[in-house]
Amino acid sequence: MTDPICPLCDRPIPAHVRQSLHHLIPKLKGGKGGPVVLLHQVCHSAIHARFTEGQLARELNTVEALRAHPEMAKFLAWVAKRPPEFHSRTPGARRKR
Repeated sequence: MTDPICPLCDRPIPAHVRQSLHHLIPKLKGGKGGPVVLLHQVCHSAIHARFTEGQLARELNTVEALRAHPEMAKFLAWVAKRPPEFHSRTPGARRKR
């Protein structure tokens, strides 16, 4: 069985690495029970460090929109060069809701 691929950075997500489900529409904005995607934890943390729940619900509620955003594109270009097991703390606090 092959490892799932992170839809943001296109790296494999081995079973032993930190990973989490991202609600494409935040639960607080009506996304409970909505579509989710499996991401590396570092990719998921990068999303929430850069964007508010409102931005995610209104503008960035697809993988394509997240990948196209200039701030995320810069992060994704950087993290794509790291091994699938790579994890680091994301600088900055989680954005306000």
